[in-house]
Amino acid sequence: MKFNTPNKLTIARLVLVPVFVVVFAVFHTEIWGKIAAAIIFSIASFTDFLDGKIARKNGLITDFGKFLDPLADKFLVITALITLLFVDNSGVYGILLFAATIIVVLRELAVTSMRLVVATSPDKKVIAASWLGKIKTGSQITFVIVAIIEPILWGERILSYIFMAPMTVMTVWSGLSYIIGYWKYLDPSK
Repeated sequence: MKFNTPNKLTIARLVLVPVFVVVFAVFHTEIWGKIAAAIIFSIASFTDFLDGKIARKNGLITDFGKFLDPLADKFLVITALITLLFVDNSGVYGILLFAATIIVVLRELAVTSMRLVVATSPDKKVIAASWLGKIKTGSQITFVIVAIIEPILWGERILSYIFMAPMTVMTVWSGLSYIIGYWKYLDPSK
């Protein structure tokens, strides 16, 4: 199988996920480790923007890309949230981060399941990311970067709390939007 440039960027994002985890989980106590993790995560996140832009501009949108791109985003964000929990799960911040992570994981499982059901329906429809899904992904990426970098700047978690709220709201909102929009494909009699 020959991959086009957007699909190669998506695969690169998947490859960067374990690199991010190792750097952040092992070296999170070092300032350079946090900076390196934030850079790796940012580069991986930028490939999401770049692959979509290149695919749309050059007419390289494929079913493979429509499937793998959101999956790569989910792997990146969920892995980053779990790694953040591993690194700092103390106090109120840890409790809220745990709750937000559970919400993200449940939303992603529900939407991915919905995508699979719709893809195997008689219409064989591939659900591309909606604008709400893109805003959700952007809010998740922003939160992760803030949560990694903020401890370097000062000891408080003010910005992390602030950015966690819209991330959680957008995660729920976009998930409900997908479920409502594609509910017709969930026929309990089949």
